[in-house]
Amino acid sequence: MSSGQSFLIVDISITAEELIKLYRGSANQVRATARDGRVVRFPARILQPYVTRSGVQGSFRIIFDGHHKFQKIERL
Repeated sequence: MSSGQSFLIVDISITAEELIKLYRGSANQVRATARDGRVVRFPARILQPYVTRSGVQGSFRIIFDGHHKFQKIERL
C-alpha cells in the first residue's frame, strides 16, 4: 500500500438470494462490520469479481485513499 492509503478488513457472507436483490436494484449498498468494529457501507458492484453460485463469502481487505475514496478490494 502506498502512503495515504488505509484499509478495513471485513468478513462477508452474502447468500445467492441476497445477491439477487442487489442485482434487481432493491438494494445497491452492502453494510458490513469491519474486524475493528467500524461499520462500512460500499457499493455492491465492487464484490462482483468474487460472486459464486452460492453468493459471496470470505474475508476481504477494502483499501481507501487518503480522502476515504474506494481504491480496491482484495480477498484475503
